[in-house]
Amino acid sequence: MAFCSIISHKTVFMLFYEKLQVLGNVVTDFIGRESELSDLRSLLKKSTSSLVVIRGRRRIGKSRLISEFCGSMPALFFAGIPPTKNTTMRSQCEEFARQVQYQLKIKKPEAGDWSSLFHELIEHTQEGPIVIVMDEISWLGSKDPDFLGKLKNAWDLGFSKNRQLILILCGSVSSWIDRNILSGTGFVGRITMSLHLKEMPLSDCCKFWASQEGRIAPYEIFKTLSVTGGIPRYLEEIFPNESAEQNINRLCFKETGMLFGEFERIFHDLFLSRTNTYKEILIQMSEKSLFLKDVYKVLGVKPSGSYSDYLDDLVQAGFVARDYTWDLKTGKESILSRFRISDNYVRFYLKAVLPNKNKILADSYDSHSIFHKENWKTILGLQFENLVLNNLRQIYKHLNIPPGDVLRAGPFFQRKSGKNDGCQIDLLIQTYHRVLYLVEIKFSQNEIGNNIKQELQRKIDRLSVPRGFSIKPVLIHVGGVSSSIYTDRFFAHVLDFSDLLSF
Repeated sequence: MAFCSIISHKTVFMLFYEKLQVLGNVVTDFIGRESELSDLRSLLKKSTSSLVVIRGRRRIGKSRLISEFCGSMPALFFAGIPPTKNTTMRSQCEEFARQVQYQLKIKKPEAGDWSSLFHELIEHTQEGPIVIVMDEISWLGSKDPDFLGKLKNAWDLGFSKNRQLILILCGSVSSWIDRNILSGTGFVGRITMSLHLKEMPLSDCCKFWASQEGRIAPYEIFKTLSVTGGIPRYLEEIFPNESAEQNINRLCFKETGMLFGEFERIFHDLFLSRTNTYKEILIQMSEKSLFLKDVYKVLGVKPSGSYSDYLDDLVQAGFVARDYTWDLKTGKESILSRFRISDNYVRFYLKAVLPNKNKILADSYDSHSIFHKENWKTILGLQFENLVLNNLRQIYKHLNIPPGDVLRAGPFFQRKSGKNDGCQIDLLIQTYHRVLYLVEIKFSQNEIGNNIKQELQRKIDRLSVPRGFSIKPVLIHVGGVSSSIYTDRFFAHVLDFSDLLSF
């Protein structure tokens, strides 16, 4: 069959990629991901085939990035079906065969085995530029223990022979991809590029309000991001002409809202029968960071490798961060670590939506009441910390720290001992030049006064600082500060949330 019979990637894209958000009947522009897009486009300069792995949380924009990269190039998009207890290898193969039939305009190939399906695809992609995308790769191979071996053989003996072919393996179950592809022996030396998509930086997030530029206060943007984080698919649902409260109410506190049922959807698709276990871990973590032993304690279970694996899955999926403390003198990472929810949507759902789910379903919940409760301020404080910690590169720029000078950075904790007091720092940045930036991340609906200096000074006094180290206190805030914060120069740097939107 002639290669030109492949249908355009745009038609296929609409079949396998979720409908893009439309505002006023216009598809939202592609925003951000310049670095990742540049990396992908560099593959076009090669004279050999490329095997690419792209992973990241659901809704992070993997498919949208791939579509933008493909542009007008011929492309084939294949997607696995979410596995259930009734899903079989045969049903996955049948679905793949139907997609091959539709996209190549050929007779439906036999769906008895992955090897034969890959061979059929190879036959039609032997020459010329072509991008092949296998989305949700863990779903495709979920029922065949030999799936990856067959895919490896198909790459070695077929796909890789076309010097202009790019095969992209994409998925949301990052832990599966890491264990089976990136760390798997079968693909050693074959992977050309691996991209792990994270949340968009704040400077890109604010572009979703571009139509209201100059009329939207940074605080309004902050309140919205406290729920969506830097997840592009969620930001596409924002109506810039509505207030943060209106957007949050529409998306989270109505049965029809995208973010009302989002948690159950993404966790069922990712974790299947173990959804409730992961949910319970996150519920216990929604109030504060936990050591591994604390996770066992609050769950009422004995220490086991399975629960450690569950936490690793949540970290790999992008919902949880594992923060290791370190030795200030040597810079060596400690074995001590704490787990915290790093995804703003997940924590907001657990703290504000889930407890009111039944009332929302009964249409008897007044969502506006949450914005006037004291715990709303607590939620915003926790979410602000996440926004800062997820945007360290921007922080470095504002503090004039070259990224290459950073030895360690992250939340820091010093355990109480006979020699030292206990101490917790919201964010500590240690450079190779023996400079410690002690960052206080502060949310307040009112102007922050001088008491913030006393709070940070107490932390400095407790911190066991090695001889020869310099300390630079930093304040990152929402809500404004009193003029004296600037005049007495206690802080080496004072950053407003609006500053973080500028880079």
